[in-house]
Amino acid sequence: MNFPWLLETDSKSLKSVNGSRRNSGSSLVSSSSASSNLSHLEEDSWILWGRIVNEWEDVWKKKEKQLKELVRKGIPHHFRAIVWQLLCNAQNLPIKEQYSELLKMTSPCEKLIRRDIARTYPEHEFFKEKDSLGQEVLFNVMKAYSLVDREVGYCQGSAFIVGLLLMQMPEEEAFCVFVKLMQEYRLRELFKPSMAELGLCMYQFEYMIQEQLPELHVHFQAQSFHTSMYASSWFLTIFLTSFSLPVATRIFDIFMCEGLEVVFRVGMAILQMNQAELMQLDMEGMLQHFQKVIPQQLDSGPDKVIQAAYQIKYNAKKMKKLEKEYTTIKTKEMEEQVEIKRLRTENRLLKQRIDTLEKESASLADRLIQGQVTRAQEAEENYLVKRELATVKQHNEETSAQLEQAQNAIRQLQQQQPFAKANPRYSEEFILQLERELVQARLKDAESQCALKEMQDKILDMEKRNTSLPDENNVVRLQEELIGVKLREAEALTGLKELRQQVRDLEEHWQRHLARTAGRWKDSPRKNAMSELQDELMSVRLREAEAQAELKETRQRMLELDTQNQRHSNQLRRAELEAQNLQERLQVLTNQNKMLHAELQEMKRKQAEIECKNKEDVMAVRLREADNIAAMAELQQQISELEIQVQISKESPSISPINTRSARIP
Repeated sequence: MNFPWLLETDSKSLKSVNGSRRNSGSSLVSSSSASSNLSHLEEDSWILWGRIVNEWEDVWKKKEKQLKELVRKGIPHHFRAIVWQLLCNAQNLPIKEQYSELLKMTSPCEKLIRRDIARTYPEHEFFKEKDSLGQEVLFNVMKAYSLVDREVGYCQGSAFIVGLLLMQMPEEEAFCVFVKLMQEYRLRELFKPSMAELGLCMYQFEYMIQEQLPELHVHFQAQSFHTSMYASSWFLTIFLTSFSLPVATRIFDIFMCEGLEVVFRVGMAILQMNQAELMQLDMEGMLQHFQKVIPQQLDSGPDKVIQAAYQIKYNAKKMKKLEKEYTTIKTKEMEEQVEIKRLRTENRLLKQRIDTLEKESASLADRLIQGQVTRAQEAEENYLVKRELATVKQHNEETSAQLEQAQNAIRQLQQQQPFAKANPRYSEEFILQLERELVQARLKDAESQCALKEMQDKILDMEKRNTSLPDENNVVRLQEELIGVKLREAEALTGLKELRQQVRDLEEHWQRHLARTAGRWKDSPRKNAMSELQDELMSVRLREAEAQAELKETRQRMLELDTQNQRHSNQLRRAELEAQNLQERLQVLTNQNKMLHAELQEMKRKQAEIECKNKEDVMAVRLREADNIAAMAELQQQISELEIQVQISKESPSISPINTRSARIP
């Protein structure tokens, strides 16, 4: 080995590394002091890593496998910053130039970042002081990223990764590395608000436990100890919150080179190493074991767990297949959730519709009952009106009969006038009879006036009540009723004119009679008394004629009342029809309500069928997984047998130590 040339090369690489870290506030040891205290082995490691850094592209292309093995053994502290940047290809990102501009902007996540800074590495010298340089640069990097990626913004846990980067390099370089990690190492998907990638990691990790540690998986299931209860922080912070900083940094070296695969491997190695203890504990005991016992086991160094991690079987193709299965399951769950949400929305709308229909049904029932009550009231009023009309008609007939009798009496008087002149005695008896008839006529006239007045009051009452009834909606019927009323009114006016003409004829006849008899009865007092009686009788007859005219008017009013009664009957019929229509509509709404209830039951049945089908699918998947586990066990047994045969066939080991080969890289 040509040590002078290697030392010269390494000193150049160290100068380049120190030049890139000249402004770093987080350097823990200077290159000059470290060089003076290196052992011979460490000196070889430094020379080797110096050559790797200077010839990075060739080494990465041609000797990637040997480089990964070197990274698993640990990157020297002073090379860690430049190697991390080279591993993630973050040394010359354009976004580095925007960093200073981003710090001048305001982020909506600043309060959350300020709140969590004090919780990030609270015992580390670089971050524990409030408003220290470490806290300030950590805030700057987190704020700048929240402005670059507004969808993710800030997520609790990412500050530990940024803090580790700031312990190794300046804030601008740490920002660039963090951006690369988020974009190309699946961290962005892990830190999204939905955390869908974390669910996928839990699904894949649980499958690995079920496949490789089935007894422990059964114990976890029995204790309801879910994978996310202990492993979610492993994936979100790459063990930075679970183990001591030196151990977590060594694992982070491998993560920078190989990605999240190392988290699966280390997690399985930890479970494998602690399987016996975990099988004896309940849920609370297992939580305490993960939080206290396991970190203490790794305080001596991570080499043991890293070596065990790379004995774990990790199948990248199987992981891709599990990813597709998880995506299918989540898609189906999303579709089921959408369907359930749609069914719940439809159910809510159906309930609202049912409530509306029930309210309409109740309203229609109330209107129907109100219509029946109104109909009964109108029927009762109609009955009273008909009874009053019958009474008025009877009284009218009696008055007509009395009027006819009076007319007959007038005719008899006119016929008996010559005989009265020849027989004075008979005239006296006739006068007495006329006086009695006059008294009776006056009494009947008074009764007729009272009855007429009562009828007029009742008619006014009925008119008032009629005005409060609802207006007619049927124009055709109203026109027919109006024509009928006008015809009856014309007939009544014609009859009234005839009566008035008869009264005028009687008055003229009476005046002629007085003119003929005026000179005859002057000298005789008896004749004068008879003349007065005849005058009074004629006046009574005239009043009777007037009463008959008023009776005609009353009849006209009765006809109007009949018309109104008919209108009311029509309204009642229409109210009955409307009530019948309302009843039919109520029946239709009831049927619709039943149909909607049936549809709701059908939807519930379909939902139950979907749930049963999902359960059957899950059982089928589990059966397939059990078959796969059995097949894997058989394959493992065959592989073990083949390994035994290979070991028997080998005579001597042919693999040299990896550090010797790596030290001789040309």
